[in-house]
Amino acid sequence: MLTVIVSPGDSERLAGLLAVLTTAAVEGLVREVLIACKGPKALLEAVCDETGAELAADLPSAIGRAKSELLLVAPPEFRPTEGWAERLSDHLREGGREAVLLGLGGRLFRRGPEALLIGRADAASKTEVAALRRVLGARARRLL
Repeated sequence: MLTVIVSPGDSERLAGLLAVLTTAAVEGLVREVLIACKGPKALLEAVCDETGAELAADLPSAIGRAKSELLLVAPPEFRPTEGWAERLSDHLREGGREAVLLGLGGRLFRRGPEALLIGRADAASKTEVAALRRVLGARARRLL
């Protein structure tokens, strides 16, 4: 089971990401959701009340509070492709660890937002998503 950490980004798009994660939670893939993005406090609290997600002060505190050894770090703008949960589950069952999930919304010469699957130990002490991405480097498998 994964802990999903919503990284800083457009908090207005947060509800859409959480809706996508609901199916994965029901299927047992997602254990908890920690929200580390900034935004209107009333909006974030309402979203947490409706979804069971929890607020974290920032990315490092979310990583520190995570209950799972594997983290999926995604910006609020991330929208996974159809069948993402099945592909991710297969990846994990095959013993896969680090991965980059490519999301929808890219353009001709630009990718859409991506989510990072990373071990909690590898993520520890990182303060920004770019640092997490560098930890993964080329070893991370790309999942569509």
